Amino acid sequence: MRSLFSSIKFGIRIPPCTRIDEVAATVRRAEEHGFDYAWIPDSQMLWRDTYAAMALAAAQTESITLATGVTNVRTRNPAVVASAINTIAEIAPGRVALGMGAGDSSVKLISVAPSTRAHLRESVSTIRRLLDGEMVTFGERAARLYRAQGRVPIYLAANGPRTLELAGEIADGIITLGGIAPAPLIAARNAVERGLARAGRKLDDLEFTVGSICRVTDDIERDARILKPVCLHIAGIGGQASLAQAGIELDPPRRLPKVYPDLVHAEDWDLAIQEASEYVTDDMAVKFAQTFCLFGTVDEILARMKRAIEIGATAFCLRNVGTYTLPHELIEAFGSEILPRLGRGHTKRAEGSAR
Repeated sequence: MRSLFSSIKFGIRIPPCTRIDEVAATVRRAEEHGFDYAWIPDSQMLWRDTYAAMALAAAQTESITLATGVTNVRTRNPAVVASAINTIAEIAPGRVALGMGAGDSSVKLISVAPSTRAHLRESVSTIRRLLDGEMVTFGERAARLYRAQGRVPIYLAANGPRTLELAGEIADGIITLGGIAPAPLIAARNAVERGLARAGRKLDDLEFTVGSICRVTDDIERDARILKPVCLHIAGIGGQASLAQAGIELDPPRRLPKVYPDLVHAEDWDLAIQEASEYVTDDMAVKFAQTFCLFGTVDEILARMKRAIEIGATAFCLRNVGTYTLPHELIEAFGSEILPRLGRGHTKRAEGSAR
């Protein structure tokens, strides 16, 4: 088991949902437990500024890679993104990554259209050239990034087949958004490989990061109900066929007006569960937890991760449920119950802080 996981990277999503000194402390705790990545999401209406949080975390950590999880190039101009990540790379050299996406809550809540694939392609090229110190043309002007620190790995978050293909073609890494279920994961890998083939690359040339909600629990029936809003959200964005393969038949509503701002970013998660329960039964929630999430005992979680690695995963991005809660429980549970099983013990700093 250990040999299978020896080269696998483990990351955790840490939303900047409170004071950034608390966010930085959480990143430090993840580092102490042996996590490789801290993915810090970017959505200006929901959270504190991601780059400010990354900067403070960079000053308080030594080894963990700090990554946007993810930013976008619609609310932030590509030149602004390049400057921001360049700043973080200057204070945390060699341990910075740029996760990018088309835009979700960051664009939807202010009625801005998400990036097209053409825009993402162009933006990735622009950011790379700026980080390389090149002169880049912007309209009638050309400019370069002063004291560029050099390239950082760029990951694309993707779900649809064409965006997954784009990631395979141009990105250093991919973050899947469909969970841990084997069938969607195989479909995602196949789409990425088509893009890789166009670029003359192989799967080994790309970090294949699987994003999944995670909770260590010995009582899925009790805990799975918190996933009902997520399950209903997936049905509402085109995931009905994947859900049906797991025996979950859902006819989602167009919207749930009582839930602000939306199902997966609900400020009142209990209300979101209550509203979603009109459509998602307890049995559906359990099936969703067992098929699409890393929900379960340590052995169950390891078995699902093993299957994902066999499909092609080289890294995992773990998420807790909810938008405005730091993942303290997940860090402690995964970091103390699962990572040690894989030969990933606490760092010396963690041992010192425990005394």
